[in-house]
Amino acid sequence: MSKKTIIPFGPQHPVLPEPIHLDLVLEDETVVDAIPSIGFIHRGLESLVEKKDFNEMVYVAERVCGICSFMHGMGYCEAVEHLMEVEIPDRAKYLRTVWCEFSRLHSHLLWLGLLADGFGFEALFNEAWRIREKVLDMVELTTGGRLISSVNRVGGVLKDITPDMQKAMLDAVDKIEKELKPVANTFLNDYTVKSRLCGSGILSKEDAIALGACGPMMRASGIEVDMRKTGYAAYDNIDFDVITSNDCDGYARCQVRIGELFQSINIVRQAFAKMPEGEELSVKPKGNPNGEYLMRVEQPRGEAFYYVEGSGKKILDRFRVRTPTFANLAPLVHTLKGAPFADIPLLVLTIDPCISCTER
Repeated sequence: MSKKTIIPFGPQHPVLPEPIHLDLVLEDETVVDAIPSIGFIHRGLESLVEKKDFNEMVYVAERVCGICSFMHGMGYCEAVEHLMEVEIPDRAKYLRTVWCEFSRLHSHLLWLGLLADGFGFEALFNEAWRIREKVLDMVELTTGGRLISSVNRVGGVLKDITPDMQKAMLDAVDKIEKELKPVANTFLNDYTVKSRLCGSGILSKEDAIALGACGPMMRASGIEVDMRKTGYAAYDNIDFDVITSNDCDGYARCQVRIGELFQSINIVRQAFAKMPEGEELSVKPKGNPNGEYLMRVEQPRGEAFYYVEGSGKKILDRFRVRTPTFANLAPLVHTLKGAPFADIPLLVLTIDPCISCTER
């Protein structure tokens, strides 16, 4: 009978950009169970809703996570706008869509670089992050910030994208697309990558549904669900397909995210082509939030919930966020069972963990 050993993984580990702790139960070199522990960086951001009015809370929501900052701010704003029945200008919807997809580009490129670093492919890591810098340059050009953009407001957006900025962004995505192709080819066809990811961390379609997986983790198991298809921002006027794979392994998750990079570039081009000219960027909401609303958006890591509740005062009664990493922790634990101990760092990375989002 094999002896069981408990090995701690994290909260400090070379592959972890943020702290998460797993107690791994091993039989020889095989993981038979994994017990996650979170809460190392809990900041109590949701409780600030009791001290900030609903307009000020936009800036708190943006700081739930730096990587997903724009979409956190937008998700909160959309929730309050639906609650207060505020119809934002069409141009603001398209601007939000453009910034959303630039956020997705930079997040996926960051993840691809970290994944490459996880299996020691440093040249690939450097190339992915070099391309990501072009994305962040465009975000900085149009919003003034590289990560925390602060351009969302309840009722629309605070800044416009000028024709010169639009041309710069379109030129940038052309270059990014060209430079992405050899990187994508390496990720999808290199022997080193395939040997580490193919057949590793299987999450079947049935298990993905039962365990509540979301985002690329779910779509890599053949489930065609993407919250952008619900039509928030300007996505109801954008033509795009949901990227899926039926392979259900770590390689499939890589395929899905790489497909979404090229998809985001296409969405940006469509958004600029369809964006109306000369409109106002925002409207001023009347009154105060009264009632409750649950907004769902597609973050780079998957579906996020934003719940707001008000009773007619400037200060909301409740603000609740459910982030995609939290939803993907149970599927992650499932994929770890039966995996070789050496594969654990890569399998943790395949969910694209964002612990800052998870521990508000």
